[in-house]
Amino acid sequence: MFKNLKSKLKNWIAKTDDEAEVDVVTEEAVPKEKTSKKKSASKKAAAPKGVPRRDKKSSKKKMPKEVEKIEEKLEEIEEVLGDLESEEEPSLDEEATKPKTKRSIFATKSEGSAGWRRKKLSAEKFEELFEELELILLQNNVALEAIESLKEPLKDKLVGDSAKANVAGALKEAIGELLQNPPSLIDKIKEKEGPFVILFTGINGAGKTTSIAKVTNYLKNNKLSVCLASADTFRAAAIEQLQVHADKLEVPLIKKDYGSDPASVGFDAIKFAKKNSTDVVLIDTAGRMNNRDSLMKEIEKIARVTSPDLKIFLGESITGNDATTQAKDFNNSIGIDGIILSKADVDEKGGTAISVSYVTNQPIYFLGVGQNYDDLEIFDKEKLLKKIMP
Repeated sequence: MFKNLKSKLKNWIAKTDDEAEVDVVTEEAVPKEKTSKKKSASKKAAAPKGVPRRDKKSSKKKMPKEVEKIEEKLEEIEEVLGDLESEEEPSLDEEATKPKTKRSIFATKSEGSAGWRRKKLSAEKFEELFEELELILLQNNVALEAIESLKEPLKDKLVGDSAKANVAGALKEAIGELLQNPPSLIDKIKEKEGPFVILFTGINGAGKTTSIAKVTNYLKNNKLSVCLASADTFRAAAIEQLQVHADKLEVPLIKKDYGSDPASVGFDAIKFAKKNSTDVVLIDTAGRMNNRDSLMKEIEKIARVTSPDLKIFLGESITGNDATTQAKDFNNSIGIDGIILSKADVDEKGGTAISVSYVTNQPIYFLGVGQNYDDLEIFDKEKLLKKIMP
C-alpha cells in the first residue's frame, strides 16, 4: 500500500537539494600573512663563533668531542625545522583551489555560530513541492478533494519550520486526520433492544454477498444470532448463492421469488427476527450502478421500509477513484453509516480507504482480505498508516 511512498518523499526533498545547493566556505580563519619567514630545512644554522664548520667528507674521529656535540645538536634543529616547514598552513591560493563544501537548501549557516541550523521552508517552495506530492498521492488512488484537504494543514505545519526533518511526519499526521477508527459493532448491537438491522449496498461485482457471509461468521463468533434476507430479487442465482452461505454458516435465510418487491423481503426478515429473538438481520440487496436513478430510488425505498440501524456501503479497494465516486453517490442517496472494502489484500496503494472515508465522513468497519469466512479484518487506521509510511 502506497508502494515506495517513503522513498519518493526522500527523493522529493533530495530534488530540492540538487536544484538549489548552497555553496558554503568552511568557517576557518583566513591565515594571516606571516611577519617572519621560517628557516628552511636546507639552510644550515650558523656555527658559534670560533667553532669550525663541519666538513661532511671528513671523519668525526678527527673532530674534537665538543665540535661533534655541537654538530649533532645542529642536525636535530634542522630536522625539527624540516618537519615544521612540511606542516605549514596552506596559502590563500591553495585555500581557493580546495573544493567548497555544499549544503542542503534546507540548511543555512548560523550567524555568529560555528554550527549549522536547518533553513526554514518558504511558502513559494512549499507550493512547488506540494505539486509533486499531489502527483504521488493521485497515483496511489487518493481522491483530488482529499488531497486538497491535506494542503492547508501541511502548509501550516511546514512553512517556516525545519521541513526536511518534519515533512514525512507531518504528512502521516495529516492523512491520519482524514481517517477514523470504527466504533465497536458488537457493542452497538448489544446496546439495542430487539433485532439490529444492517443494510448492505454497493455496485455489481464488488463482493457484497461474500462480505455478508464473512460478517455473519464474525457475529456468530461473538455469540450473536443472525438471520439473512435475500432482497436481491433481480440478479439470476443471487438467492441460491446466499442460500449456500446460509447453509454453511447454519443461519436462516428469508427469501421470496425472483421479481418480488425487495423491500418486502427485508420487512419479512425483521418480522422473523423479532418473533425468534434473533440479534441481527443482514439484508443483501441487488448491486446497482450509482448513476442509475431508478435503481437508486429502489434502494432508498428499501431503506425507508426496513429502517436499518446501519447502512453499509461495500466497495472494492482496487477500484480507486471509482469506489470513491460510488461511495459519495450512495451516501447522498441513503446516507451510509459505514464502509467495508473488499480485496484489500491485493491493494498495493491504499488510497481508496483514505478517499472513501473522507468523502463520506464515515468510518471503515472492515477490510476483506481473502476468500475464506475468517478473512475479515477490523479496520485500524494506525495499521494502514504504518503500511503506507513505515
